[in-house]
Amino acid sequence: MKFKEFGEKAHPTVILLHREGLSWRSLKDVIRCLEQDYHVVAPVIDGDGEDGAAAFVSIQDSAKKLIRYIDADCHGNVLAIGGLCLGAQIAVEALSERADIARYAVLESASVCPEDGFLPWLILFWGLLCSLAGRLFAQIGRKRMDAPRSPRGQSCGDGSGIPERSVFRVAASCRSYALPDGIKKARAKILFIVGTRELRRMDRSVRTLMGVVPGLQVCVSPGTRSGGFTLFHPEEYLSLVERFLEGKLS
Repeated sequence: MKFKEFGEKAHPTVILLHREGLSWRSLKDVIRCLEQDYHVVAPVIDGDGEDGAAAFVSIQDSAKKLIRYIDADCHGNVLAIGGLCLGAQIAVEALSERADIARYAVLESASVCPEDGFLPWLILFWGLLCSLAGRLFAQIGRKRMDAPRSPRGQSCGDGSGIPERSVFRVAASCRSYALPDGIKKARAKILFIVGTRELRRMDRSVRTLMGVVPGLQVCVSPGTRSGGFTLFHPEEYLSLVERFLEGKLS
């Protein structure tokens, strides 16, 4: 796992974890605003095209690498961890492994309940077939968000270079991830963002988190799904995060 750093190291540290099928570049709009006041770290999740030499192993393995980085470079804890989809699942795992790893966490579209039934595995098999064509895994990720580019017309930085050996592991990990018991001990204040277009799929995850995380705050984003609020509404996302950090969310 590689780590891209922005802003002054003397500032409070914020970790931003990208989703599967896209690279850290998809978060550039958010990074550009945050780096004025924060030390922003954007991990390159193993298996991403930019770090394709390191095969993705599991959400747990990625969380351990993130924790090692925070221990070595951030004195063992950070102000906040944010992530979407796979990135949010890695954040959940890190929070579960280390109760005091962050003071705040902003999680979007984090599935924490294994998906049952035939359809998820059909989707997984389709994703694997597409990966054999070389680039379509990233396209699937973008189709789920119904928006191939940011509002400014910039590419979201696709993960089309994801090696085939990582595609199956990423997809299987995302769909089989279960909320660890350790999350009950997490000290971070947690904000969970879910889009209206994924409410049905994410309902069990939201209810599960609400049952074990005291004070969990939930924000429903109109018309989005699969990390779309962070990616395509960065100004609204940053405003929400600012109010959350200041304790002004109702």
